[in-house]
Amino acid sequence: MNGFLPISKQDMQDRGWFYCDFLLVTGDAYVDHPSFGTAIISRVLEDAGYRVAILSQPDFRDERDFLAMGRPRYAVLINGGNIDSMVAHYTAAKKRRSDDAYTPGGRAGKRPDRAVTVYAMLARRAFPEVPVYLGGIEASLRRFAHYDYWADRVMPSILESTGADGLMYGMSERSVLELARNLKHGKKGADACVGVRGTAYLAHDVEGLAFDAVECPSYEDVCARKADYARSVKTQYDEQDHVRGKAILQRHGRRVMIQNPPSLPLTTTEMDHVYALPYMRAYHPSYETLGGVPAIQEVQFSIIHNRGCFGACNFCALAFHQGRYIQARSHESVIAEAKQIVQMPGFKGYLHDVGGPTANFRFPACKQQEEHGLCKNKRCLFPSACQNLEADHTDYLSLLRALRQLNGVKKVFVRSGLRYDYMMADHNDAFFRELVEHHISGQLKVAPEHMSDNALYYMGKPSFSVYEQFRERYARINQKLGRKQYLVPYLMSSHPGATLDDAILLAEYLNRVGYMPEQVQDFYPTPGTLSTAMYYTGLDPRTMQPVYVAKTPEEKAMQRALLQWRRPDKRPIVLAALKKAGREDLIGYGKGCLIRPHRGEQPPTAAKKPSAPAKKAAAGRAPARTGMGRPSAPKKKGWAKAKRKK
Repeated sequence: MNGFLPISKQDMQDRGWFYCDFLLVTGDAYVDHPSFGTAIISRVLEDAGYRVAILSQPDFRDERDFLAMGRPRYAVLINGGNIDSMVAHYTAAKKRRSDDAYTPGGRAGKRPDRAVTVYAMLARRAFPEVPVYLGGIEASLRRFAHYDYWADRVMPSILESTGADGLMYGMSERSVLELARNLKHGKKGADACVGVRGTAYLAHDVEGLAFDAVECPSYEDVCARKADYARSVKTQYDEQDHVRGKAILQRHGRRVMIQNPPSLPLTTTEMDHVYALPYMRAYHPSYETLGGVPAIQEVQFSIIHNRGCFGACNFCALAFHQGRYIQARSHESVIAEAKQIVQMPGFKGYLHDVGGPTANFRFPACKQQEEHGLCKNKRCLFPSACQNLEADHTDYLSLLRALRQLNGVKKVFVRSGLRYDYMMADHNDAFFRELVEHHISGQLKVAPEHMSDNALYYMGKPSFSVYEQFRERYARINQKLGRKQYLVPYLMSSHPGATLDDAILLAEYLNRVGYMPEQVQDFYPTPGTLSTAMYYTGLDPRTMQPVYVAKTPEEKAMQRALLQWRRPDKRPIVLAALKKAGREDLIGYGKGCLIRPHRGEQPPTAAKKPSAPAKKAAAGRAPARTGMGRPSAPKKKGWAKAKRKK
């Protein structure tokens, strides 16, 4: 039956249902679009013959909304939404946000803090005998004992705190179907997760494990010792591979949290099938009078062509959630979806994005990954491109060309993340040229994140020299094509390892090239990342060496203000930062100065620029590495012009 899945008892009756097999509870509004996890999982289950009802943003004060559609036959499935509920509610400064793009009308407050935990408890209260399974990014990143930034303490596995029967992590199409089959054949609770890849559960012992296993430090140990926490995170990262990854055990008191190895990736044929399911590609019509759901605006006319990212930045949870192995759809599948979009009401000829976690990844990084899995202690692009990396944009370019030729399509944009270091590893400029010529509009957004190689090392990003080479090539191609398009860099402040001196180096660089970002992203310690482990422990899990961490509001404000030094409201903070760092040489009237003295004051004369060795010492104690020097002064071509604040 076509149309939206039931969201009420009346909807179920209209379909002739007396019950549902699965009640899927979500912290988002119900949007039936393949960019939303709820839509994918519900359609996959429906395609397999199961009856699925959607309970979207239920009243979290009691369990009455859970009871409205009756007791589900097999299980309650719970996710917090497309993004973590705490990230949806709070800024990096822990200030409450005033809106929620995944809620009708953009209203805040329609889901609770720690939505998965609250919904799981309400589901237990409503249906004591019905199994409860968690999924989505909020649960996925909390499957182990984890540091919680908002509570500022280590919390146990979300399985322990919710009492749920099991958890599906990552992209869960395979996991949820196998779990559903086990439930259908009579297995109950945690037993339904035994032997199912991509799941985690609690057990009283480890007898009868279906996979080889490694053990990481217990919940009690990671609470007691930060070094154990760092070692635990490293073990968890090491085993997130579908080929060589083992099950991971973490003890919580008398019970053991068991994470089975990751799910096997979807084949191209399987992925094509998932994206061909009968999505309505819209929010539920009941939200129309409430102002619709703002989150769909970015994705309604966009296409996801891949999954996974082998870039593996330390501050990004993607490697821990979705994985580093690339899965991709066929050209035929993507083109079929584009033809659907062309026929949609409101489409004006522009495909807003043909991307994914990283838009220009179409295949695994190398052939060896298919047989041997991902390298345990190596990265494909960090600190530099691996010699086995196969950097080739031919297939992606062919796909974009085919989309450009479709009737009704005026422009095809690429707006999701592009790895510029991967582009630089490809010595064929064909994709670069056509990207500039056809697939951007005035500006290209990329994410160098910083220019200090000390900071970039801790971020897991390549040397800034790679970005400089990219910037120069971008400028040359624009000049050759007669275009005046700019690069807009995403920058991050206060990442673990980044010092005040690093922030000043970045400010000096931005001053030289004439660019000041209108927005700066502070580092946000979300669960499940290596950078969050650095933030909490002061240790780099990769090396177990100490890491400097800016934790005080004062220093965080200083690092952020230095990237916006021209703003009058930032001047006192910038002044304090320069004095604290002994960089009064940047207060004056010269081209290299960041701020001017107060009217009537003379520029400081005693302060001198620190020597190169002093800068290196101030930048922290990062391990020795190649290609980490300060880049030469760049040309101004290709950067966005700074806008004066009115």
